[in-house]
Amino acid sequence: MEKKPFVTKEQLDKIVEKYPTPFHLYDEKGIRQTARDLYKAFSWNEGFKEYFAVKATPTPAILKILQEEGCGTDCSSLTELIMSDRCGFADGNSIMFSSNETPAEEFILAKKLGAIINLDDITHIDFLKDACGIPERICCRYNPGGYFSLGTDIMDNPGDAKYGMTKPQIFEAFKRLKREGVKEFGIHSFLASNTVSNEYYPALASILFNLAVELKENLGVHIGFINLSGGVGIPYTPDKEPNDIFAIGEGVRKAYEEILVPAGMGDVKIFTELGRFMLAPHGHLVVKAIHEKHTYKEYIGVDACAANLMRPAMYGAYHHITVMGKENEPCDHTYDVVGSLCENNDKFAIDRKLPKIDMGDLLVLHDTGAHGFSMGYNYNGRLKSAEILLQEDGSTRMIRRAETPEDYFATIEGFDF
Repeated sequence: MEKKPFVTKEQLDKIVEKYPTPFHLYDEKGIRQTARDLYKAFSWNEGFKEYFAVKATPTPAILKILQEEGCGTDCSSLTELIMSDRCGFADGNSIMFSSNETPAEEFILAKKLGAIINLDDITHIDFLKDACGIPERICCRYNPGGYFSLGTDIMDNPGDAKYGMTKPQIFEAFKRLKREGVKEFGIHSFLASNTVSNEYYPALASILFNLAVELKENLGVHIGFINLSGGVGIPYTPDKEPNDIFAIGEGVRKAYEEILVPAGMGDVKIFTELGRFMLAPHGHLVVKAIHEKHTYKEYIGVDACAANLMRPAMYGAYHHITVMGKENEPCDHTYDVVGSLCENNDKFAIDRKLPKIDMGDLLVLHDTGAHGFSMGYNYNGRLKSAEILLQEDGSTRMIRRAETPEDYFATIEGFDF
């Protein structure tokens, strides 16, 4: 799959006249289309709802766009709950709270906001009860253990993950929660990250649907919803094709018709919590080449660093790079594209074949719309960059300003800066 920026060189030149690099740029048109495609793919399920994973892109302007497209939010912290509340999601149906090792104050706020609380462990039942009481609607996170495979390919190792309950634990949890007065139950699970396969969701759905039938038949509980969580990924590298959300939706529908409907469970709602799939392709980190270095390797230094995009430094993750205006030139130079941190892993690309880069060239790092800005930090006193929205009409607006040194110093006590 050829990766092309969603913005042209001419558009970007005008944008950088107004907003200095580096910055994260988001494509409103693409975000809305992805949300609409998702809802269309699952339109066969009357209660379907997407709960966008706030951790992927915790930006109110983005959340409001998704809210307009019918999405809720998936929160995992106090501040994500507060942000969702202030953005208008606290209507009793639009917030999922999926956390682990959760402080009591977070459970208290989640219940107050009417969020669907997703318990990560059986011991959290008593903890939640003591903190604020058990709500009548609740969800439990399931971990089947072992390895999760599609065909002969091992996708991930749930048994090594800290999340979720074992099968015996979830049965015991539902028994106890039923005694506590719970009326509606949900099941949640996450088995693999960033899968580029149309088979992942249908396979996960089959596991959860069968579990739901067992729980209903053995415990007499009402399963109101099944949350397939995230895991549907994107192709970061240009050699892969993207997931087909319509094929995925159809695969889940078939499993639903084969497993749930015969068990008299044709009213179960399907939820998703997609972050990366919803936003990653619709974000670019825009940087400028400001230094070149010729030693044992060829280096291009840009005006951003791992504080702006941590994934390459943290995971060795690949992000495609376009040198704007040179898309048709041969990739006959080999560079390490690096940032300014005092860490040798602060590299956006290693031994990357690119066109010749000149100082002042604008570079677009693709697929940074999720887990890009959100994973930023202030090591070396580096500051987070601005976030800019490319609106549907082609205009732009700043949706988060860049940090300043005054922001960095604002929390320090005892010194006058």
